[in-house]
Amino acid sequence: MSSLSNKIKIFLGTEVDFINDVKLQNDGDGDYIKEWNLDTPQPTDAQLSAVESDADKMERNNQVIATRKQLYGSLEKQIENIIENGLEAEIDRVNQIKTDNPKES
Repeated sequence: MSSLSNKIKIFLGTEVDFINDVKLQNDGDGDYIKEWNLDTPQPTDAQLSAVESDADKMERNNQVIATRKQLYGSLEKQIENIIENGLEAEIDRVNQIKTDNPKES
């Protein structure tokens, strides 16, 4: 089940400032929209439920991206790999990481 913040991002189709524009709160029964300070009308529960599968996919892809970044290593490590093993070897390594950790389309 995707987070409310990600459902809102998918619904709006853009990044959201969750400090000023949309304030979420959880009083123990789950997240809800406490304040909606956008010109766009606040989405209904039905509208947010309709984008849940896309928000789930976004969350899974964000996890894949985090895994890839960790496996790529720092920029310094990547440069060292290029110097030690050559550019083609680094390209092959990166492509293998992408193959092993595919994003959903």
